[in-house]
Amino acid sequence: MADPVLPDRARVVVVGGGIIGCSVAYHLAHMGWKDVVLLEQHRITSGTTWHAAGLMVTFGSTSETSTQMRKYSCDLYERLEAETGQSTGFRRTGFIEVAADRDRLEEYRRVSAHNRFLGIDVHEISPAQVGELFPLARVDDLLAGFYVKEDGRADPVGVTMALAKGARAQGAKLIEGVPVTGVLKERGVVKGVTTAFGNIEAEYVVNCAGMWARQFGERAGVNIPNQAAEHYYLITERIPELRADWPVLEDPGSHVYFREEVGGMMIGLFEPVCAPWMVGGVPEDFSFAEIQPDWERMGPYVETAMKRVPITMNVGVKKFFCGPESFTPDLRPIVGEAPELKNYFVAAGLNSIGILTGGGLGRVMAHWIINGSPDVDITAMNIDRLHTYQRNPEYRRTRTVESLGLVYKCHYPTYAMQTARGAKQSPIHDRLAAGGAYFKDVSGWEGADWYAPAGIEPKVEQLSWTRQNWFPYWEAEHRAARDGVIVMDMSFMSKFRVQGRDAGRMLDWISANGVDGDAGTITYTQWLDAAGKLQADLTVTKLADDDYWVVASDTVHRHVETWMKRHIGDAHAHVTDVTGGYGQINVQGPRSRELLQAITTADLSNAAFPFRHAREIDIGFARVLCIRITYLGELGYELYIPAEQTVHVYDRLVAAGAKVGLVHAGLKALASLRMEKGYRDYGHDIDNTDTVLEAGLGFAVDLKKPRGFLGKDAVVAQKAAGPLRKKLLQILVKDPEPMMFHAEIVHRDGKPLGYIRAASYGHTLGGAVGLAMIEADQPIDSKWIEAGTWEVDIAGTRHPAIASLKPLFDPENKKIKV
Repeated sequence: MADPVLPDRARVVVVGGGIIGCSVAYHLAHMGWKDVVLLEQHRITSGTTWHAAGLMVTFGSTSETSTQMRKYSCDLYERLEAETGQSTGFRRTGFIEVAADRDRLEEYRRVSAHNRFLGIDVHEISPAQVGELFPLARVDDLLAGFYVKEDGRADPVGVTMALAKGARAQGAKLIEGVPVTGVLKERGVVKGVTTAFGNIEAEYVVNCAGMWARQFGERAGVNIPNQAAEHYYLITERIPELRADWPVLEDPGSHVYFREEVGGMMIGLFEPVCAPWMVGGVPEDFSFAEIQPDWERMGPYVETAMKRVPITMNVGVKKFFCGPESFTPDLRPIVGEAPELKNYFVAAGLNSIGILTGGGLGRVMAHWIINGSPDVDITAMNIDRLHTYQRNPEYRRTRTVESLGLVYKCHYPTYAMQTARGAKQSPIHDRLAAGGAYFKDVSGWEGADWYAPAGIEPKVEQLSWTRQNWFPYWEAEHRAARDGVIVMDMSFMSKFRVQGRDAGRMLDWISANGVDGDAGTITYTQWLDAAGKLQADLTVTKLADDDYWVVASDTVHRHVETWMKRHIGDAHAHVTDVTGGYGQINVQGPRSRELLQAITTADLSNAAFPFRHAREIDIGFARVLCIRITYLGELGYELYIPAEQTVHVYDRLVAAGAKVGLVHAGLKALASLRMEKGYRDYGHDIDNTDTVLEAGLGFAVDLKKPRGFLGKDAVVAQKAAGPLRKKLLQILVKDPEPMMFHAEIVHRDGKPLGYIRAASYGHTLGGAVGLAMIEADQPIDSKWIEAGTWEVDIAGTRHPAIASLKPLFDPENKKIKV
């Protein structure tokens, strides 16, 4: 066979010919970028695409981005055959999700409301109706089913071949049998790829290598911590009673889905404890291959699954299949431009929904590459959320066992990952543990979530959608912050030292607010892109003319670092990640000044140390950067302490705190306190699709800065366009009983206008409180808000609510400036 003939250059090289790679190539070509080359090391679909089940299920996610990608994929696959002549096997046979316990019923009712808001026609049906639609199912133990008539199934190979054919028709080149051996790069920018058949120069490289994505990424120094795991399904012998037009049936409580397959039943499994596969590396020659099934391990899961459709226990098994699927540390895709290498994009780690979301993800990636930014919220799946240690073999081996199992577990909103723990700890971790802390995974850090009273073991007794055993402990911490003083470990926050003679100029350019004013001042600011959309929400403290302290949340650690480094250009500025070098202890509450003043000689009076002031102070033997700022809505201070002296400072605080009733508070209190105040959290209630004005953060924008700022033109244009019809509102449920978490639909005068992006419980306000992005057909102002009747749909029940542009707690900021 003759060697493949490669072009010398291309605008984009896509690596990997599975569903994702072919979709990216297809959409790039359709959007006008014809100079695209896709390279596949074996054959199209030969990795994991060929053995996928092809379930096309729009129901189930409370992520707007994921749901919209699912919907787009269904619509695309339905019309691809007419465009290309290649069958995709797409059929809208319907889909049913069943609930056999109260917690899953609660989850699916919450999901249903959100899915309906996004245009999915989901219906809650009775067990009897489930039986009518899928007569072979056992339904006597079910509480309900959730039915989407328009969902169904597709042929993964057919879909991928149709995308490949459509890409070629638009001018893209797809070449099989070409392993890509590496990438070309220069000064932190990708320049092409290397292969056994020659090099290809390129402006962009897209890693769509599926279960090989991590290994291929390592060749370029790019961190992609996905891991292959065993995934099983079996196909029974022919069942005469089974019809091909029956809906897909999914019973997560039994770890199983069912669909017809060539007259038999396909029984697919997502077992709660899985088996990672080839942690050391997937063989390069693994093509159209299978894994030897482990009957002994999987037998009990198969038995449980078959009980949902009893007839399957009485027919033969035609095929028991095991093949690899790729999973990620948090069960979210790995998508976007690599922080290590400019113009190197990744679309991998789809966690078994590659076919389902492949069409939509291909469109998102193509738009991102062509326009320089995505047009959907990508904060939850951006590659730069992940850290390099997560690529370690032991981490991947340990975490993957849990992540696959999460696919079919009840998705409790307070669930914290249990595996691969202890990777990063605060300097005062042991002190907090001794004090009754219950820890959760916070971007790999052990973060104290709440504290159990003395003599009570800090543990979650039972996950639920209602109040749990730790609710009163949380309330006590919250009230201590409002009425007394609390200490909170925030060492997981991302901390950077930015230095150099041009550091202030660089930071002032990328900050919407003025951050290069007087030394000893902290400034709250947003970072925007050229379109005026949010890229970060953080603080910048000017220590000196050539020395700045930047603090952001844990989830945007690498995003913020990369944003700074890529905007330095030729400026004399240097960014140093000092996160692990400093402990961060926040002292907050009306008595915080009284406590701190007892252990320092610095004058902390309001006149000497006003709000937003920053300076180094003495505490015992330590020098501490003390900043008067709050994220809780109270008088408070943030203490940044060299790691080796953090325990010393903590001990001094606790000793002095005995006289003022010091209380330890965790991240649950952080969430409820900041939510009462309406403080934003990037990646949770604001994201990259929002402008700074829509997010209600115009007060933190300085349009009069002499040198302007990145995104200013877009902000000015939006202000000039008139009153906004999209704004972030604070929503308070009047009934003190219901709990809000995320994705609850907000109604005004009976009309759905948005959903809760993030929520907590307002112990001071007396009810669940959250932030919702509201879109209306007229300008949103206080008068319009007050004229409406507001409700929130929580699991199918509408509850009266209050909506507000201003914070419902201390709207005049009187408490923080005393």
